[in-house]
Amino acid sequence: MKTIHVNQIVEIVRQMCIDANCNLPNDMLKALEHSRTVEGNALGKEILNDICENAYLAKDEQIPICQDTGTAVVFVSLGQDVRIEGGLLTDAINEGVRQGYKDGYLRKSIVENPLYRKNTGDNTPAVIHYDLVEGDSLEITLAPKGGGSENMSKVYMLTPSQGIQGVENAVIEAVKIAGPNACLPMVVGIGIGGNFEKCTELAKRALVREVGSSNEDIRMKELEHSLLKKINELGIGPQGLGGDISALAVHIETYPCHIASMPLAINIGCHVNRHISACL
Repeated sequence: MKTIHVNQIVEIVRQMCIDANCNLPNDMLKALEHSRTVEGNALGKEILNDICENAYLAKDEQIPICQDTGTAVVFVSLGQDVRIEGGLLTDAINEGVRQGYKDGYLRKSIVENPLYRKNTGDNTPAVIHYDLVEGDSLEITLAPKGGGSENMSKVYMLTPSQGIQGVENAVIEAVKIAGPNACLPMVVGIGIGGNFEKCTELAKRALVREVGSSNEDIRMKELEHSLLKKINELGIGPQGLGGDISALAVHIETYPCHIASMPLAINIGCHVNRHISACL
């Protein structure tokens, strides 16, 4: 059995918070770089050039890519042969977030009560998802999620009879409603199946996949490609000002569901689709 002390987790999460907010991942950079070579609208191309310049400037100067440094969303895969020593894993993750947002001079955006809106002052608590897996490793993925694109996300409780067409209609509707508010070009994370809460987690997980990677199920792969084409044909364009590139990728994740249900969640990621992983 491997033993990991909470102090090690705190330090890793602390650094991940800073790195994720200052360094756009390579998959996003490559997708943005490619998008500006195929964008046919002059204004759209200029905007994409500015977006790329901003990302490289943030990396060089080690300053946040965006002023909205997001909710700290954390996915944890905990090997069943790992023992956490010195405290609770959840507390360690939150302490890492607290230190990272303080030391990195990152905006603290979390309020302790949704109705009364008092800021917690340190961007905690994080939203943490746990998976217990085989082995003796601890993998942590941090995905700071901005409020603007998050607000444009949707959940639809579809019926099985609505089928693939119902999914496509809902996704296109959600993208149209989002319009420029999601800071395009977007990455569209889609969760289908499970139940009300499971489909939303699937959609969030879909955003941390490598941009442009395909679902292993050939049917879902084809649906991803079809939806990406249809979204880009809407002509919303970079920052909603018109163009060919409204979305960089569509990622779909699925889960078995009840015979009477077909839950669908659409979680939209902006052009600052941040994610970073570490394995202990």
